[in-house]
Amino acid sequence: MHSAHALSGPVEALRSIRWKPIAVALALAILAMIAWRVVAQVEGERGIAPLASTGDFEVGGIEVNVTGDDAQDARENGWREAQRKAWEILYERTHDGEKAPNISDSQLESMISAVVVEKEAIGPRRYVATLGVIFDRARTGQTFGESSSVTRSAPMLVIPIVFQGGVGQLYEMRTPWQRAWAEYRNSESPVDYVRPYGGGGESLLLTAGQMSRRSRAWWRTILDEFGAANVVFPVARLERQWPGGPVVGTFTARYGADNTYLGSFTMRAESDDALPQMLTQAVGRLNSIYAQAFIDGKLGADKTLDIEQQGIDPDLLAALTAAAGGDADTGDAPAAEAPDSGTPAPLQTAAPQGISLTVQVTTPDPASVDAALRALNATPGVSSATMSSLAIGGTSVLQVGYAGDISALAAALRQRGWQVTQGADALRIAR
Repeated sequence: MHSAHALSGPVEALRSIRWKPIAVALALAILAMIAWRVVAQVEGERGIAPLASTGDFEVGGIEVNVTGDDAQDARENGWREAQRKAWEILYERTHDGEKAPNISDSQLESMISAVVVEKEAIGPRRYVATLGVIFDRARTGQTFGESSSVTRSAPMLVIPIVFQGGVGQLYEMRTPWQRAWAEYRNSESPVDYVRPYGGGGESLLLTAGQMSRRSRAWWRTILDEFGAANVVFPVARLERQWPGGPVVGTFTARYGADNTYLGSFTMRAESDDALPQMLTQAVGRLNSIYAQAFIDGKLGADKTLDIEQQGIDPDLLAALTAAAGGDADTGDAPAAEAPDSGTPAPLQTAAPQGISLTVQVTTPDPASVDAALRALNATPGVSSATMSSLAIGGTSVLQVGYAGDISALAAALRQRGWQVTQGADALRIAR
């Protein structure tokens, strides 16, 4: 018994030594698995890189069916016919339906920078194809006799979300909807689209759940990352009647941090083979909706996303500076009597000591945010008004710098028609 007891200590030590390498190996395996999962979320083929927008004019979907002496001659005849049709369409599109003037083939060819083959079938003496023609903007503008520049919107971040089988997808995998937007040529659109492709950390930053976000601070961070002023959500819901059968698509145009609805429509593809063509047409129709919204003044830079950058009005700052300088420099006011002892008078402050306080404001919509900021910045004595917490549909919080006491600011806001509730270090205002 004594010897067995004496051996129990070394045995336990050997067991602990034997398990330590296993525990270390297990920990390393867990860390490797976590690292692999993080890398797997940002690597792989997430999306399709968008086509570069050159600003040239493009006319697509031109169908030709011509013959020739041989296959090559038929193809050349088809291209010439497509170029002529494209010129007529482009001129009518850019001149409010006016009929295109007749120009020579050499002049027409000098304006064309490329011909895009969308679909073609070549026979011994026949050429059947669907083509697109790209016109050089500078040379075409000279023929128009005018500057062919198009007024563009502020940069709009595009987040093309597709719902298939009830699941929303963006960059989790390559989708035909994201491909359709990546391949869309938007040179003639008045909307300046910013199209990510899901590479690197973009697949983590942009997800289908972004539509439901309302945080202005978060959206400001995302838009700054891509150099955009607002966001658009072209949404596609694809429903397959049966595998390999017809596909019904419901397409919706939404925009902004509040996910504002603009319009929707429904299209149908008879099979998966016809799906890319349907999606291409849907992109064009959605672009028309966004373009009309821009023309109507609905689609533009969201001012509520820049509210944290607003401060004191420059005119008000100049007036306050002039007033403070006038008190010190002008001699209109009687000078204070100097003490009989001849000691210099103490320095007098020109204005009361400024304070920083919290102002809570009811903000049912973005317009109420702008109204509150304008009212505070226009109140005499307010040196700054910045948003620290935004809640559309609730109560937002501002930090306000004021040259005076809290009671004076409350009285000034009441005079401007605000309902003011005064606390110890804060105010609550509402219309």
